[in-house]
Amino acid sequence: MDALTLLLNRRSASRLTTPAPDNKALDAILQAGMRAPDHGALKPWRFVVMQNEGIERFSELLHKAAVTSNLGSDVEEKAKNAPFRAPLIITVIATVKQHPKVPEWEQIVAAGCSVQAMQMAAVAQGFGGIWRSGSWTHDTVVREGLGCGEHDHIVGFLYLGTPSLSAPTTASPADLTDFVTYF
Repeated sequence: MDALTLLLNRRSASRLTTPAPDNKALDAILQAGMRAPDHGALKPWRFVVMQNEGIERFSELLHKAAVTSNLGSDVEEKAKNAPFRAPLIITVIATVKQHPKVPEWEQIVAAGCSVQAMQMAAVAQGFGGIWRSGSWTHDTVVREGLGCGEHDHIVGFLYLGTPSLSAPTTASPADLTDFVTYF
């Protein structure tokens, strides 16, 4: 699949199963994340890869966060099961650095671009993925469990694997009317 076709037909795959990207595919995915736009060459991101026992530990961490926040048994159970929606998860953390020319917001956006690049690299290799975020990105227990510093931001959890449902291979072109103006 050529790059333009890949980008124009991008869609998330929420139901993922094995196989997950193997070591070679995972390395290509992580390398793509390292190529995100990066003003100042700061590399303002860090990737936490979870598979196998890592998925189990992440499940325990989310469960602990739900219990600590007293969110109730339904949310606790949902949190505990969430990581098992894919055989591989990459947490992307923006590691904001003080810089006179590169503001915090730009570094967070750069980390977000790394997520997009990794998802596209996964799809280009025949895998599927979905970028998830939500309240866990701000949760103190989750942030501490993933080693976040005071100025770090979890920009998302990239769930990767093989789509368990076949999705259409093309998407309808977007109507640009409400989104584009020319100056």
